[in-house]
Amino acid sequence: MRDILDVHIHTTASIHAYSTFGEVIAAAKKKNLELVGIADHASSVPGAIHNFHFVNFKVIPRDAYGIKIVMGAELNIIDYSGSTDLPAQILKRLDFAIASLHRECIESGSVAENTAAIIGAMKNPHVVIMGHPDNPQFPADLETIACAAKDNGVLLEVNSSSYLPNGHRVGSVENVKLMLAACKKYGTKIIMGSDAHIDLDVGNHALSQKVLADNNFPEELVVNKSVDEFFACVKYRKSLAP
Repeated sequence: MRDILDVHIHTTASIHAYSTFGEVIAAAKKKNLELVGIADHASSVPGAIHNFHFVNFKVIPRDAYGIKIVMGAELNIIDYSGSTDLPAQILKRLDFAIASLHRECIESGSVAENTAAIIGAMKNPHVVIMGHPDNPQFPADLETIACAAKDNGVLLEVNSSSYLPNGHRVGSVENVKLMLAACKKYGTKIIMGSDAHIDLDVGNHALSQKVLADNNFPEELVVNKSVDEFFACVKYRKSLAP
C-alpha cells in the first residue's frame, strides 16, 4: 500500500514527547514521506504547552524544508457533548485538528456517553480526524461512529501506537476489527497515524498496516496514499466553518 503521509506526530512542545520540530522533519524526509503533520497536545493534557503556542504557525513555511508540512493540534474532548479545549479563534489558525479522548482529560462514561462525545466532536468543523476512536478505555458504538464519520466527512484514525503489545490501549486490536467492518459497510475513510512521540516513530505505520491487511480493508478508503486526498478532506471540513 502506498503510504506517504503521517499527520499525528508530537514534538517537545508536548512535554511527554522527545524530539524537536527539526528532528521530526528530518525523520520524515529520511523516510520519504511527502507530507508531515505536527499535532501537539492542547491544553488539558498535564504539562501541555500554553495556547499561545498555536497562534504563531504562520512563521513556519509549509514547503521550504523539501517536504509539505501541516501544523495542527490534538484536541482533547472534555465533555460528553464533544467540546474540545482550544477556542474557535485559535482553531481557525490551525491547518487541521485531531480530536481524541484521553483519560487525563475526561472520565470514561457509558457507551452512549462516549459515543456522543466522539460524534459531538465531529460537529466541530476544524476537526478533520478522530484520534484512536477504537480505544477500549472509552467503550463506544463503533458502527454508529463510522456512520457519523461518513456523514460528516471526518477521518477515523487507525493509530499504530494503539496496537503495541506493551502499549496503554490494550484491546484496540479487537476493537479496530469492529470499526473497520463498519467503515467498509458505510464507505468511511480512515487515516493511519503513528502517534509518534520520538523521531524514530515518524511514519511508522507497520502495526496499522498489519491491522488493515488482516481485515482486508480496501485501499481506496485509506487516505495515506494521497496528499491531495488529505487536503481535500481538510478543505471540506474547513468549508463548514461559519
